[in-house]
Amino acid sequence: MVWKPDVTVAGLVEREGRFLVVEERIGGRVVFNQPAGHVEDGESLLAAVRRETLEETAWHFEPEALLGLYLWRSARGHTTLRIAFIGAVRAHEPQRSLDPPVMAAHWLTRGELIARSAQLRTPLVLRCIDDYLAGQRLPLTAIADDLLGAAPPAAPIAAAGADP
Repeated sequence: MVWKPDVTVAGLVEREGRFLVVEERIGGRVVFNQPAGHVEDGESLLAAVRRETLEETAWHFEPEALLGLYLWRSARGHTTLRIAFIGAVRAHEPQRSLDPPVMAAHWLTRGELIARSAQLRTPLVLRCIDDYLAGQRLPLTAIADDLLGAAPPAAPIAAAGADP
């Protein structure tokens, strides 16, 4: 059997000790999460996190660093690979409709999220915040998604030191 985890992106934004989160209804439960979602076919990771954050919060997100890669398996055995980015939000479109199942966007402190720990969508919500607060950062140059749509090489590339 081929293993295929869902590939998702998440945007982590902090302002004056508060984190941008979404309140959403998933499977009949109201939960909190970072703005996050699936990467669409042919979409770059940076474009995906910008789009997801805008669709779910009405804030324009600009990635500034890679927070980390998070592999998580749910109790049902479903696996997700989350690529989390740190960034800033600039323009806000308060009149913009939020994508279902998002009900609202909020700015909450870590403490307020801990108080809602039973309502966090996954353990990744606090893990990403804690990694951010610990200073974890990778440069965006660690992402090589500029190869999307690139044509394969015309001929195989010879190994270093091999005769052509």
